[in-house]
Amino acid sequence: MPRTGDRERSGGGGPLLTQRAAIVFLLAALAGIGATVLAVLAGRAWPVAVSVGCGTAASAVLFFQQIID
Repeated sequence: MPRTGDRERSGGGGPLLTQRAAIVFLLAALAGIGATVLAVLAGRAWPVAVSVGCGTAASAVLFFQQIID
């Protein structure tokens, strides 16, 4: 007979992210992709454009986390 503590820890039915976290990460990813595309169109090399996109995405997570309630 399985213990109830083991059954609760398996958590097969719960979501991995809350809706708020999913929206924050989605908006951050879109901002990062947009910044990367704009950097490439401006003539930057791919490594520089990806770095710009990652920095934008990290900043966007902090920004959207603050403004979305």
